[in-house]
Amino acid sequence: MTTGLSVVAALNQQPANLFSDLAVHHMGSGLADQIIQGSAGPDEFRTAPLWGIGQRAFFLHDGRTSDLLDAIRAHASSGSEASQVIEAFRSLRLSQKQDILNFLRSL
Repeated sequence: MTTGLSVVAALNQQPANLFSDLAVHHMGSGLADQIIQGSAGPDEFRTAPLWGIGQRAFFLHDGRTSDLLDAIRAHASSGSEASQVIEAFRSLRLSQKQDILNFLRSL
């Protein structure tokens, strides 16, 4: 992403490596929390930036797991927009999965 126009040079149209689209996505029944916020339904969540994910002790919107791999797997559930991505992740070799985990922990 790129920042917008700003009178502050350091913020003016600068790249921002959020590792996020900041969009609201349907995450399915497995992650639904039955909370409605604005127009977001009980299974919809904003994609949080991954900055600092390697320093977090808990994952997911409600902190239900301390295991990054469990957090990834939890995104596959009925109605989740991430189900295809999680299936692709599951098909990776163990070393490839570890590479992804190592990358996420480096952020």
